[in-house]
Amino acid sequence: MILLLVVTAVTFAIFFLLPRLVGQSADQLAQQYIGKSPSKADIAAVKHNLGLDQPLYVQYWHFIKGIVVGTDYNLGPKTVHCDVPCFGYSFKDHVAVWSQLTSRIPITLSLAVGAAVLWLLSGVAVGVISALKPRSLFDRTFMGVALAGVSLPMFFTGNLAILLFTYTWPIFGRTYVPFTENPAQWANTLFPAWCSLALLYSAIYARLTRSGMLETMNEDFIRTARSKGLPERTVVVRHGLRAALTPIITVFGMDVGLLLGGAVITEYVFSLPGVGQYAVQGITDNDLPKILGVTLLAAIFVVIANLLVDVLYAAADPRVRLS
Repeated sequence: MILLLVVTAVTFAIFFLLPRLVGQSADQLAQQYIGKSPSKADIAAVKHNLGLDQPLYVQYWHFIKGIVVGTDYNLGPKTVHCDVPCFGYSFKDHVAVWSQLTSRIPITLSLAVGAAVLWLLSGVAVGVISALKPRSLFDRTFMGVALAGVSLPMFFTGNLAILLFTYTWPIFGRTYVPFTENPAQWANTLFPAWCSLALLYSAIYARLTRSGMLETMNEDFIRTARSKGLPERTVVVRHGLRAALTPIITVFGMDVGLLLGGAVITEYVFSLPGVGQYAVQGITDNDLPKILGVTLLAAIFVVIANLLVDVLYAAADPRVRLS
């Protein structure tokens, strides 16, 4: 809870304090929400409605209060209530930011979870086999592929996947369909994006798993397990891989948490109306409440991911429970 409070303070300072420090006045901030050539009366009215004429600590208190209990926005002739949790009110779209985020979170969640399953399974499997056969043809080939995968940017592999599997060979669709409407079409549309993300991330996990397994398989407890006559598969999976999972879990939690906050480039390339595309719209429109809402959502997901990582540590490595 304290960490989330710190995150909200830092985020608020970035969007409302830094502009003041670089010389941007409250009138200039208010002018962003008005059309061209506004009058002084229009600027003053918008500045008052947004609370930009109040001290920063009062603005921050209203910001926190809005997240916890909701708030009201005075939009000229009418007052609009922003329900809990109020992440702000888009004055470009005239809609609460949270309502727009909740409609986009399932799309980003579908993208992140599907890609995470692919890159975790493929990356860990390749890393384990490469560690068991170091300097073999398999090891050199797949580590070379892993190096290429982590080096190629998403806008290249994503557009290449669209070119090949949507236009050259029209195997996959381009229009997103919710899982509840058509699960098969949902997976068909997202599969190229999953594969593009998996190619990028699985390379990292393959290299992490390989280095961890090479170190673990030379430990004394591995030799003890083999001396007891345990099957090699049991030694590798239950003893070797399990002990090497700690750094993989750490990176996995951070990657998934950040993706849930919006895979900006991936969603933009594949035209997925998720949180990342919403952030791009906010930047394009210079709509601070949108950007602020996405930033807070991403921070919350990262904090939750870190908590889950701490729990998974104890499940994966008995030494953590003993300590």
